[in-house]
Amino acid sequence: MTPAQDRRHISALIDEATAAGARPTAACAALGLSLRTLQRWRDPAGGVREDRRPCADRPAPPNRLTEAERDRIVDTCNSPPFASLPPSQIVPKLADEGVYIASESSMYRVLRERGQNHRRGRARRPGRSRPPASFEAKGPCQVWSWDITWLPGPIAGMFFYLYLIVDIFSRKIVGWEVHERETAEFAARVLERAVRAERCLTSPPVLHADNGSPMKGATMKVTMERLGVIASFSRPRVSNDNPYSEALFRTCKYTPRWPTRGFATIDEARAWVMDFVRWYNTGHRHSAIRFVTPDQRHRGEDHALLAERHRVYQLARAAHPERWSGQTRNWQPIASVWLNPERPDAGRKGHGAADALPHQAGGGGPMAGPAEQAA
Repeated sequence: MTPAQDRRHISALIDEATAAGARPTAACAALGLSLRTLQRWRDPAGGVREDRRPCADRPAPPNRLTEAERDRIVDTCNSPPFASLPPSQIVPKLADEGVYIASESSMYRVLRERGQNHRRGRARRPGRSRPPASFEAKGPCQVWSWDITWLPGPIAGMFFYLYLIVDIFSRKIVGWEVHERETAEFAARVLERAVRAERCLTSPPVLHADNGSPMKGATMKVTMERLGVIASFSRPRVSNDNPYSEALFRTCKYTPRWPTRGFATIDEARAWVMDFVRWYNTGHRHSAIRFVTPDQRHRGEDHALLAERHRVYQLARAAHPERWSGQTRNWQPIASVWLNPERPDAGRKGHGAADALPHQAGGGGPMAGPAEQAA
């Protein structure tokens, strides 16, 4: 309903537009109004009528429930036999007893009017899942991701376990080990060796993991506290909160050299993983970081390399401009990388956002999705 003051203002605007030469239909359409509505607003004397609907006399319908019947509905729904049941269960149970009080929809309507249209009995409203941890890495050794994956052993049902830590900014594998068991002690050892190898004891990173027992074991937690590493965990029962580790495992297990028949011994598995890590860090041109190797980005060599690629493309375009319909390929370095970036429509910050990050790393922001970042 449009108040009378707004009606008069709209009518004046349309009169001004028509006096300037606009057609009434077009002037009304510009304001999202139909010409018929404007005609209904105006009275024969040229004034604007007020909306009389709020003051209209609306008699109660003859089939309306009386207050006594409404009270009976509420008392019945709150009685011990029905206190834990919704009206959809109460109505057929009453019918089996030869009783009819009101329809199911009427019961719902009366309970809603009395403020009792909620979950009954022990049922509770589903809780809203919190957003995932959101972290930004603007340089190496700011945000790490780690996980454990199974490597097939010599017989069916036997596995070795690959512990692997990756820097999400450069995609460099900063720590790895292969063991015969999943334990927090082995995980703590891999983490400590990675921190010392990357020389980030004075500025420890955020370490993101899922909710497995090795990730939350007492030895791992004590080691992280001693090293100053900030813990971050995926949401329970959410499989895509740790995309960088999962994408890395996919690359690992789909390389042509992957042994389809498994590893005969743990030493063989360790030797294979060592070769894979060497190739991945120094030979694999990663699609998410403009096809430079993780080592090159980790050392900051990607800027010069990408600038040279850009120069090569500019020369090629200058030599044959007719072959280029637009700009050359984008060789600009990737600035920052996000772990589970917040969506612009989320409306609230993720758990462990900017204040949890050391130095320049912060949380939250409208960046590309995890699948694009981790590919």
